Parts: sequence; structure tokens; C-alpha cells
Amino acid sequence: MPNHFTALTRCQRSYALLLGAILVPAQLISADFKVGLVLDRGGKDDKSFNSSAYEGATRAKEKLGVFIKYVEASDDNAFEPMLRAFAQRDFDLIIGIGFAQKDPMKKVAAQFPKKHFAIVDAQVDAPNVRSLMFEEHEGAFLVGAIAAMTSKTGKIGFVGGMDIPLIRRFHVAYEAGAKRINPQITVMANYVGISSEAWNNPPKGKELAVSQYDSGADIVFAAAGASGLGVFDAAEEKKKFAIGVDANQDWTKPGLILTSMLKRVDHAVYSTIAETRSGVFVGGVKRFGLANKGIDYSVDQYNEKILPESVRKRADELKAEIIAGKIDVPDYYKKK
Repeated sequence: MPNHFTALTRCQRSYALLLGAILVPAQLISADFKVGLVLDRGGKDDKSFNSSAYEGATRAKEKLGVFIKYVEASDDNAFEPMLRAFAQRDFDLIIGIGFAQKDPMKKVAAQFPKKHFAIVDAQVDAPNVRSLMFEEHEGAFLVGAIAAMTSKTGKIGFVGGMDIPLIRRFHVAYEAGAKRINPQITVMANYVGISSEAWNNPPKGKELAVSQYDSGADIVFAAAGASGLGVFDAAEEKKKFAIGVDANQDWTKPGLILTSMLKRVDHAVYSTIAETRSGVFVGGVKRFGLANKGIDYSVDQYNEKILPESVRKRADELKAEIIAGKIDVPDYYKKK
């Protein structure tokens, strides 16, 4: 066994061996800058959070000529050995996608103080870690308003993935945005589960959405990772609208995805790679919101016919008011 794996526990060693088998040996890599990407449970094909991160890394590969290697965690115990193996393989920047990597990254970053790390959706206070944080509540407020302006029944839904403060943040702001438009609107909400498996359970996502549609909702917002794909299937089956999240998901069910709340993880990942490669890595928290276009809502050829110009105009007015500080969007984090 390679010497750099001997200190791992038996459980960690199995992950490290797996990673060692799929990583390209350093001497075969022509690029002078190497990036390791540790994806969350949904994987690169979740068409959401992880897909967006992978897209940003791929863009960096194509435009900057960096070497990119990604791994997908089979469970939460895999994060620490995967992060550590990238550091031991002398990767220049290691990026963890998702709040569940907070503690593993904090530990590994402390063990490799000369390495650069970045994490999405969690704050790790270390000089060699950049924490990429998003103002999700701003975007959720906007799509809530869009849902309320579009709903014909006065009832809308929300399907969250794992029941955690981050997804509660989406939920609370979505409801607030809807009630900004229609104070009497009914907002139904359900969560797929309480463990990380909740991010990758499309059948459960569909079941919850079908129940909401059957209860009168004509629009359901999915903030559930790959489980949201089940919500889109329910929208197709019931011939109702859904709202996507993180990546632009309008294309997945053209004519049925009213809009997507864009969380530009791709931009955060790409810019972090570009800055680190150029030698200007800065640790600490970097925030992305409406003001710097890290958060937005989508309009494209797939939804422009179902998202009226009047609705877009009002949404843009609300966006401007939020940026100007005229609307104080409720933030679940600040209630805790």
C-alpha cells in the first residue's frame, strides 16, 4: 500500500484505495494546475447543484487549461478520505460541494495548511479555505412571487430535499415572496427526508409533488437536488407547472418549468479556480447574491412563452428593490 495511505483507518482506507485507482498519476498530467472536485451525494448528473459545480470546473478546464478530476461520494463518510487523497496527490485546489463537507474539510485543511481549499454552502474559518456562500433566500423570494403571480388556484407547493436550515431558508423566503403578491395564498410544503439520501430520491419527490398537485397546487418549487427530477415528472403527469433550482432546469420539461431559481455555483467554482491559478487565492467568505448575479431567475427559449412579460417586469422590480435594500427578505438563518 502507498505510504501516504497508511495512516488512514480501515474504513477510510477503502475509500482512499478507490480514489487512488481512479486518479490519474501526477506524472501523466500535462497541465501545471490541478483541481480536485468532491461532489455531494446527487452526483454530477443531478441536473442541479452538483451539475452546476461540474459545469464550472469543466469551463475552467476548457478555457484555462487546468486539469480537473472529480469524485462522487457514495456516503458522507467518503468526504474526508477523498479530500485528503487529493491533497496528498499534490492537487493545487480542492473544492468540496455541499454543507456536509464542512467538518471533513476543516480537518483536512488543517492538516495541509499550504494547500488551497474551497467549499460551497458552508463556512470554514481557516486561512487556506474559501467559503462560497449564496443568498438563496433572495432568489427563493423572487420565484415565490413569480409563482403567486402565475397561479390560477391560489395554491402553490414547495418540495425540499433534506430537512435542514439551508432548505428551510428556501422555503421561508419562497412563501414570503408569494405572500408579498397574494397575502391569502396557500403554500404547501413537504421534505423528502432527514438524511443525505433525501437528495437523490426522485420517486419520493414525485410522490410529494403529486400529493400537492392533487390538493390544488398548480405550481411546485423543488429545492431537492436530484429528488427534484421526480417533482418535474409529477408536473408532466399532472400537466401543471414546476420551478427548478440551482442550475437552469427549464429544458428538462419544456413548457412545464415556469422558471428556475439560479444559484450560480458554476460561476463560484470557475472564478475560484481562475483566481487561484493566477496566484490570488484569498481565504474567507465570498458571498453571491442578486447584486453580483450569483443568484437570479431564468428566462430562456424554454419558458419565455409561459412566463408573461408582465410577470417578468414585476419580478425585475422586486429584484431591484431587494438589491437597493427596500425589501428585507426574511432569512431563516437569522431566525435561529
